[in-house]
Amino acid sequence: MKEFLVSEKAVSALMGMIVILALTITSISVIFLYGVPTIYEMEDMANAQKVEQAFTVFDSRTSKVALGESPSQTTSFSMMDGDIQVNGDNASYNESQIVIISVDMDASWYSSFKNNRYRWRSWNSYTNETGMNEFNSSMGSIVFTNDDRVIGYEGGGVWSKYPNGKSVMISPPEFHYNGETLTLPVMRIEGDATSSGISDVAVTVSSDNMPVVLYPDPATDSRRTNPLTSDKVIIYIKSEFYNAWADYANSLAYASAVTDDTNETAVIELEVIPAMGKDTLKSAFKIGAVNQDNPAPIYNFSIDLEARASQGLNPSNYEITATSGTKTLTYTLAKKGGANQLEIGLVYVDLAPGGGTETWQGNSEFTVDGTKEDQSATVDLLSTTLTLNYEESSDFSWANNTSISIAPDVDYTGGEDVALYDLTQHYLKLLTMEGSVVFNLQQPGKSDPVDYDESTLTLYYDGMPGSITYLHVSRNDLVATLN
Repeated sequence: MKEFLVSEKAVSALMGMIVILALTITSISVIFLYGVPTIYEMEDMANAQKVEQAFTVFDSRTSKVALGESPSQTTSFSMMDGDIQVNGDNASYNESQIVIISVDMDASWYSSFKNNRYRWRSWNSYTNETGMNEFNSSMGSIVFTNDDRVIGYEGGGVWSKYPNGKSVMISPPEFHYNGETLTLPVMRIEGDATSSGISDVAVTVSSDNMPVVLYPDPATDSRRTNPLTSDKVIIYIKSEFYNAWADYANSLAYASAVTDDTNETAVIELEVIPAMGKDTLKSAFKIGAVNQDNPAPIYNFSIDLEARASQGLNPSNYEITATSGTKTLTYTLAKKGGANQLEIGLVYVDLAPGGGTETWQGNSEFTVDGTKEDQSATVDLLSTTLTLNYEESSDFSWANNTSISIAPDVDYTGGEDVALYDLTQHYLKLLTMEGSVVFNLQQPGKSDPVDYDESTLTLYYDGMPGSITYLHVSRNDLVATLN
């Protein structure tokens, strides 16, 4: 019998084909598993970018309508399996609005409001109180939604919100602030419509070009005038894009914002700069927050005193006092060393932990000219020649490493002489760290010797960056329809 030859060549070829097929199937599976979702994700990103570009064009055209350059404008949007919605009804306004309040820090209710002021509707309990003024405007929006991605027009800006809840600005809103004047034309969308699918949708915006002035508006409220007379202006922006609104405010040179994440609100707080210059002296006057980065932010702080009656300027303890939180600064003027002179003293008190009292006594006096009711004196609180002597055994406000003190880092133990100029610069920076302060002029327990109608105050200083003097707010109504 013939014997068959034994060979494994055919088996090797078959196994090779099986291995190649297995690798091919595995590769295809990996591509489908990881590649296809990536492709879809890239496609979604490309579609979202197209929508963002369409909203940017829409923003530009809507501005023409709001500014009166055109009665209406139409922009086409490619839906790409998404939804576009006009949110311009009362329900939508509850979630998309701007509220602006102005407050006086010396109001009796301010301390209770202060700690909660960065919360949405924290002002509700105080709207009828003296020192509080509130007005608001709804915004509404036009949004494109595809799954968890939201792109929208709101308040004159274009915003994009990602599935993780974070939103970014695509085009800036109509919010313009130069460190002195805030101009805020609020764009309010009116309408209620929705369109879904993959076909193109035309969004038409029209307006009667009759903006409503919200501020200044003295006819509605006598306090709504320029320049501002309050101590702070706080702006609350409630929006699903609130964190992008806050990022935009923080990108401005003179503004900053915090967020109330629970209520989806951005909060912008601005200090008001009180009027500066030379004016008739009042028994109470205000100094705004000064620039903490400027080593000498006070440029002029001078009071020209005129006697009120025949006793002349003859006070035993005339005080110029201001309080801010735990801090109190008092300048004293008294006729002690003889006729025709006013001796100055200074007392600074901080009741915070680690604080105390720092007392300074003048080494020389301000000259009083004239006689009886014609007496006058110029009290220059930035005098570089008049010095004061430190009377305490230790100090607390001059170190630069504590929460109650600022530079320079020096140690006064008693007996040192310091120019009034340096003391005023130092203590006013400390006193205004949290905002404006009000100085009161008086002689406790005795008649006031000062004729305020004839006396004057000259005050100039470098205000804290982010301070505001003028406010202009209007509302522009825009009717939006889908075709």
